[in-house]
Amino acid sequence: MTWRKRLFDLFFASLLVVILGPILLLLLLWLLWKEGRPVFYVAERMRSPTRSFRLWKLRTMTVVDADSGVSGGDKEARITRTGAWLRAKRLDEFPQLWNILKGDLSFVGPRPPLRQYVEAHPEIYDEVLKSRPGVTGLASITYHKHETALLARCSTPEETDAVYSRICVPAKARLDLIYQRHQNMCYDFDLVFQTIGNIFRRG
Repeated sequence: MTWRKRLFDLFFASLLVVILGPILLLLLLWLLWKEGRPVFYVAERMRSPTRSFRLWKLRTMTVVDADSGVSGGDKEARITRTGAWLRAKRLDEFPQLWNILKGDLSFVGPRPPLRQYVEAHPEIYDEVLKSRPGVTGLASITYHKHETALLARCSTPEETDAVYSRICVPAKARLDLIYQRHQNMCYDFDLVFQTIGNIFRRG
């Protein structure tokens, strides 16, 4: 990561914390009232092929004793009504501003993967994770709808894992590597504005 990209992340993350802090507080109180504790979902993600970190999000699913893998049709029944709304607006990702300030994430980059997929596809993630993971990115913008549709058809965790590992991982990696080859600050601004535009179009 270049110093310009890191400075960009620190400046805008700090600015958004000040601007959106009151909104996040209201969201936390609303989520606590509607769904109870916990209000945060904290999970391990990989920052590099060997380094993990704790990713923070607002909780959008009912709590279970054991949870693993990506979200597919097998987990759809666990998404709460408030969680579905938060996901549609991407408001569940507000707490990731903390991850940006810590240096775990950038605003733009490949989405941070689960350890199981990094270990299953080392040849892919050795290249993809040369870029700092991000809250949004080319793969997130371009492939999100298709991935959601593919995984929504899966009815078991095993099927979800197989489809994600066989189809989604290599497809998103190709897009992440395109971003990696062409990354610059103007491109990052463009992807951020595309993400904001997509959120408003969903609304």
